Amino acid sequence: MLKLILFFVFAFLSMGSQAQINTIVKPGGFLFMDGKDSICFYQKSPKDKGGEYSRCNYIHPLYGPDGTRLTEDFPADHLHHRGVFWAWHQVLIDNIPVSDGWELKNFKQKVTSVEFKRQHELGVLTTIVNWSSPVWKNGTEAYLQEKTKITMYPLTGNYRRMDFEIQLKALTDRLSIGGSDDEKGYSGFSVRLKLPTDVQFSGINGSVEPINTAVDAGNIMNISGSFLKDGKKGGVAIWSNPENPDPSTLWIIRNSASMQNAAYPGRHAVSIPFDQPLTLKYSVLVYFGDLTAKQFIRVVK
Repeated sequence: MLKLILFFVFAFLSMGSQAQINTIVKPGGFLFMDGKDSICFYQKSPKDKGGEYSRCNYIHPLYGPDGTRLTEDFPADHLHHRGVFWAWHQVLIDNIPVSDGWELKNFKQKVTSVEFKRQHELGVLTTIVNWSSPVWKNGTEAYLQEKTKITMYPLTGNYRRMDFEIQLKALTDRLSIGGSDDEKGYSGFSVRLKLPTDVQFSGINGSVEPINTAVDAGNIMNISGSFLKDGKKGGVAIWSNPENPDPSTLWIIRNSASMQNAAYPGRHAVSIPFDQPLTLKYSVLVYFGDLTAKQFIRVVK
């Protein structure tokens, strides 16, 4: 935390009159700002509801360009959902389940490092988080180390961009992660949004309708509707980087009471070799008005 505060003080002194990405230390985590406008809040400290569903290491709230809170935390229908998060139902060692990071069962995360730097007009948050479980070595050792970099961009035109790079490093042999053990196979990078009644979904080739299982919509999922204040149009678009391992084009989408999920790897778990971290990359754009798939591609490339 000290390192983050020092970077913030330097950034503040050098900011002058030009709006730039900066951060404010708050109880439980860090609020990131684009000038005077809120971008998002990173939850560093564990947070629970009535002693249950303890979680940290996620983004909530995520704000729209007009300051609207776009995400939900502890929604009544799924208390384990939390803002912008990345988690897996199946965490296995020697094919034996040790954690369910999605539903927060036998799953503990400890944020060991938080660093914020300014790179020109961008803000870069880098975190290191250890994962452990009470059913593996009594929770005394971490079985995985996560290093995540979140790059925040200032508002440009009608959108603001955030890039996520999530690196998962196994700290033990024979570690694997997977989605829900059913036909849905959901898990991975997810956003729990406050959904308007007129929500619509579109992928690389146009409109997409939610179904019970994953839909193949290409590397973009655009979620649009009356998201903003006073019912104004806007949305959230998610890009699954084509460099991600397959499948990188499958999405679990819902038009009410649920999250929107870039489903990786699906039902069948994938191993994380001890000497080869797994890296996943996603981008999120919040915007007002309209944003087409072609416009999105021009932004992220």
